[in-house]
Amino acid sequence: MPIATPEVYAEMLDRAKANEFAYPAINVTSSETLNAAIRGFAEAESDGIIQFSTGGSEFASGQKVKDMVVGATALAEFAHVVAEKYSVNVALHTDHCPKDKLDGFVRPLIDISAERVKRGENPLFQSHMWDGSAIDLDENLEIAAELLEKTAAAKIILEVEIGVVGGEEDGVANDINDKLYTADGDFVKTIDALGSGEKGRYLLAATFGNVHGVYKPGNVKLRPEVLKNGQAVAAEKLGLAAGSKPFELVFHGGSGSLLEEIHEALSYGVVKMNVDTDTQYAFSRPIADHFFKNYDGVLKIDGEVGNKKVYDPRSYLKAAEGAMAARVVEAAESLKSAGQKLK
Repeated sequence: MPIATPEVYAEMLDRAKANEFAYPAINVTSSETLNAAIRGFAEAESDGIIQFSTGGSEFASGQKVKDMVVGATALAEFAHVVAEKYSVNVALHTDHCPKDKLDGFVRPLIDISAERVKRGENPLFQSHMWDGSAIDLDENLEIAAELLEKTAAAKIILEVEIGVVGGEEDGVANDINDKLYTADGDFVKTIDALGSGEKGRYLLAATFGNVHGVYKPGNVKLRPEVLKNGQAVAAEKLGLAAGSKPFELVFHGGSGSLLEEIHEALSYGVVKMNVDTDTQYAFSRPIADHFFKNYDGVLKIDGEVGNKKVYDPRSYLKAAEGAMAARVVEAAESLKSAGQKLK
């Protein structure tokens, strides 16, 4: 299927929220990892989201170019071509973008999609994330409101973050402390600033103890009830019935989370969960295995010629693609999106 249109993406999110499942949002940095992600979605019969970080986008542009917009655009265009060969819907998203990179990443990408929409085409991306968690909440939401107006006009969904995700990702590090838990008042302020959809659709990355990086299951102290309380105060603010879930929530920093915590978060309105650390390892592990087992073939030792069959990058990247795809299938199963693809 082609990359999801704005209408299809909206339907994907509506179904996820109504049926209490979430889409795996897989970070990719190359055409090979992108292929692995889509393959995993297809094998799980799950629609999904592919996303590019600022660092991942810069990497994808090449080490002599190092241009985030060039890399993100190139990966997105590649995805638009290959996705048509698969039977699932795929949405394209950009991950954490802090204030100092907005002008060099998200704003130009929004402009590219806006120009496409003016020509009667679909946007290049379906959503973009603005990460203002490192600045004051009022300023965070002020910038979010400005971006929301632009994304709505370009038929794109905005993702915003309130609260702080701990750990480190792409060189951005945050302490692990009480700021990892979004306060009830922050949810209310978000409604005040961004509305509940009438100003444009947005996803909310609220934090409930989330931590980026590598942690064993049970080491991350999640409190999913933070999300339940946030939905409740927002529903009260909007005059909605008890039990309503006005926000479409995003789960960041899921590595090390217990399955029951993930499922509890889904019941509170999480529709998207970022997956990066685990798929990175799944991709790299078979490459390491290949090199250890074929040491004398991938290296020309003592003047020998090596073995072209094992130093051909395809010989190990095929295995890497398959392993990463399998981890994507596992993510879809954990998030209950497996078998839920739109017909």
